[in-house]
Amino acid sequence: MGNWMNKEKEPPPPMVLVPPLFDFPPLPARTRMLESSYNLLFGKLALKCLFEDYFEEARHFSTRIMLKPLDDPHVDLIATVTGPFDNKHEEKVVGNAQFRWQSDVDDPHTFMDVFVSNSNHVLQMRSCAYYPRYGFGAFGILPLLLNKRESSEDYGLMGFRYGSANLSFGTTLMPFAYEFPKIAWLVSKMGRLTVGVQYEPLYGSTDGQKYKNPMNWSCAIGYGVGSGSPLSPSFNFGLELAQNSQFIASFYQHVVVQRRVKNPIEEKEIVGITNYIDFGFELKTRVDDTKTSNSIPDSIFQVAASWQANKNFLLKGKVGSLSSTVALAFKSWWNPSFTFSISATRDHTVGTTACGFGISVENLREASYQRADPNFVMLTPTKEHLAEGILWKMGERPMLQSDVNAGNFDGIPRELRPLGKIL
Repeated sequence: MGNWMNKEKEPPPPMVLVPPLFDFPPLPARTRMLESSYNLLFGKLALKCLFEDYFEEARHFSTRIMLKPLDDPHVDLIATVTGPFDNKHEEKVVGNAQFRWQSDVDDPHTFMDVFVSNSNHVLQMRSCAYYPRYGFGAFGILPLLLNKRESSEDYGLMGFRYGSANLSFGTTLMPFAYEFPKIAWLVSKMGRLTVGVQYEPLYGSTDGQKYKNPMNWSCAIGYGVGSGSPLSPSFNFGLELAQNSQFIASFYQHVVVQRRVKNPIEEKEIVGITNYIDFGFELKTRVDDTKTSNSIPDSIFQVAASWQANKNFLLKGKVGSLSSTVALAFKSWWNPSFTFSISATRDHTVGTTACGFGISVENLREASYQRADPNFVMLTPTKEHLAEGILWKMGERPMLQSDVNAGNFDGIPRELRPLGKIL
């Protein structure tokens, strides 16, 4: 009894702090069943977030409120207001709101939302139903009120799709138009390789059969590694020939690194913190003989990178042939969370620099500050590695590694799990 009382306690195991990603899952992932899979794969969704999020338009502001009631998590509301600092060019302040109902809290693929705005689409309703057991889904977009209806698309869209882990195909059509389809796509995944083709009849043909015009076809091939969770590194490289006139090469990489914690507030067993680093580039160049205006360059190249140091600070920057932008975002993880961002844009064509600001309030994504145990485990869990300083020898990587590399996502919040196994 006495020996048991006097027995020394085992020191707590070393742990690495795992902060939640600023915005995961991304908001466009909630409505991806309304889009062509071709437009979202090949790293396109990740690059869109990297090149656009927190890069506010110069001399403009944006505010966004994203809230859901505590009593009913199946519904939420997103309201945004954007506009210029001044009204020299008589720009209109745009405000809109979206009310959404989602059938399953953990599955965003079956939903209905109502969109209101002071712009052209005054009132619009969208709906999607997807059945994971069979892989089939149907969706529709119905503009109820418009300032004017000029095309068949203004009277509504509907579509059908099939999605599995390795295959996706579908079509979107306009019920009140004689032309079919508006978009049709086929995407297949074979291991780490993804190939796809999309038909969009934007251009006519000499014999009236638009599918014979190569300008209406796009094809892409991509190579990707990673699970899709922010806790796992990922790598995507894609090549695309869009409308037989534009060649697009893109690359995106998400890196998960650990660095030593130098914070006296943390406990002694906290030896490190996880950081997220994202990098991507995109090259767009024309491959046909079509002449464009002087204001539109034939080739556009841009590079972007972001670094999330902890749960509160995010630094981003992008450099392009037309402009360069740097952005800093601060996030407080209250309930609801509060995010403030500021960006500075340098216009290379006129040689001016201007700033933009953004404010966001949200409680949709409920990610919390996570510890390494049980999400992170020791590579070699021996008594030797419990000693302070052993884990951080000069020039060596930390001896802590995530078990999500083996596909184990059961012990982490759903916000940090992969987006899903639907291609």
